[in-house]
Amino acid sequence: MLADALSVRIKLKPECLDTTVAANFPADILSDLAGAPGAVLALAPTANIDPEQLYPVTIEPIHGSAFDIAGKGISNTVATFWAIVQTFEHRGDREAADRLLESVQTATTSGAMIRDLGGTVASREITNAVHEAIREAAR
Repeated sequence: MLADALSVRIKLKPECLDTTVAANFPADILSDLAGAPGAVLALAPTANIDPEQLYPVTIEPIHGSAFDIAGKGISNTVATFWAIVQTFEHRGDREAADRLLESVQTATTSGAMIRDLGGTVASREITNAVHEAIREAAR
């Protein structure tokens, strides 16, 4: 599918898509488009995976590294945790992926939600809540 047609599908019928495979440049734009509704850019991971395994895999939050807000306590670390989940999945470690994803869900459903998604906690607090959920799950 051409990138322009896919962008229309992302906008009008996103539920019909699960995984999109594309070259790096259009995939970067399309992943931002896919993650934008409902502030999902703050949450979603993205991956660049070379099926021929000639180049390294890159898995990161869609929003990137956010250097402009570093040290302000306002970045959303959930996307980073989900990128780590995706890394575990790519490496075949389903157990670690599930454990981390469950810990993120435990932390966020118990009130650790970053300000950009309507919550009141800072970056360090949500990270600490996820760490605590990981420790609790290990007990």
